[in-house]
Amino acid sequence: MKYLVLIPDGMADDKIASLGNKTPMEKADKKTMDALAAVSLVGTVSNVPNGMVPESDTANMAILSFDPKIYSKGRSPLEAVSMGIEMKPDETAYRCNVVTLSDDGDYDSKIILDHSADEITTPEADLLIKSLDEKLGNEYRKFYTGVSYRHCLIWKNGNDKYDFMRPHDILGKCIGEYLPKKDNGGEEFYRLMRDSFDILNHHPVNEERRRRGLKPANSAWLWSPGKKPQLPSFKDKWGLDGTVISAVDLIKGIGLCAGMRSIDVDGATGNVHTNYDGKANAAINAFKDGADYVYVHVEGPDECGHRAELENKVISIEMIDKKILRPVYDYLRSTGEDFKIMILPDHPTPIRLRTHTIDPVPFMIYSSKETNSGVDKFCEETAADKNFYIANGYNLMDLLLK
Repeated sequence: MKYLVLIPDGMADDKIASLGNKTPMEKADKKTMDALAAVSLVGTVSNVPNGMVPESDTANMAILSFDPKIYSKGRSPLEAVSMGIEMKPDETAYRCNVVTLSDDGDYDSKIILDHSADEITTPEADLLIKSLDEKLGNEYRKFYTGVSYRHCLIWKNGNDKYDFMRPHDILGKCIGEYLPKKDNGGEEFYRLMRDSFDILNHHPVNEERRRRGLKPANSAWLWSPGKKPQLPSFKDKWGLDGTVISAVDLIKGIGLCAGMRSIDVDGATGNVHTNYDGKANAAINAFKDGADYVYVHVEGPDECGHRAELENKVISIEMIDKKILRPVYDYLRSTGEDFKIMILPDHPTPIRLRTHTIDPVPFMIYSSKETNSGVDKFCEETAADKNFYIANGYNLMDLLLK
């Protein structure tokens, strides 16, 4: 038996008037997904436990069968593992976004315009991160380049309990009240972020981006601290050889910490303009190479939700269906071996909110061996109407393997 798990990150949404009171999932032309859903087990699931922040590390950890309340140590150390950073027990990892702040006024009065700096390219961001490390790094802290706007700071004896604000939650707002505070242990974090603006705002990379009409990546924003994570072996737990395919260091890190193989795909960007064909080919080749379980994560719908790009969110869902799901399904069917396909977003990322929510998400499990009474269209409403609810996402693996 082979298993494909497909995660269109942040795909779930609310009904939107301009889409004829439909959600992007309802609006999208996703023929394969809907056809499989008609004979699939369909329901809803909560991947983020009550009391936890609805972030992708928590949700994807749950889908991969690890209880976030036990194993979640923050997203940053997972990303650090994916980047090949060997964390020591006394080190804390921090996500370091390069974000766009408004130019006017002092640092505290600036507006956060974009958490991704127009989805800055990795080569551009690498020059900025190297400048930050040269000016702000020392024997206790070091900056590492990740992908696009997502980077990492490792800090020896750093505070791993500080409660930072997530930058994508305050888009369009004045940052003053959301910055680290001096009176609760955040003074060093505040000073580093403020100093980063002075280093980056007129950096040659950002001056060139302004010349091209793009937003500058003119400040670092720290968040999601954590110590080195420890996850059980996925193979020991389930007896399956697992592979993870994602453009996002966070997802790779979860897989690597669980002893799974991680495949990098050239041109996989983490946004709507990604190498869909490459991800499909990587999944097919993973199965050919002996993988029993392939976990394909696609970030595009989530980024479109954060950026309030409605049309692109619909397009990203359609591309996932056409360029990833269809060819992998056709390959699995051609082998003559039994297989299952599970599809679900990790969490909703509604266009109207531009951030994640903790609401349940629709899921479907297709089996080549069985026929279920599914739904005519795979979306939030039809899944909820099935009245089949899984309270804890980490139990989905039991359902998939049953």
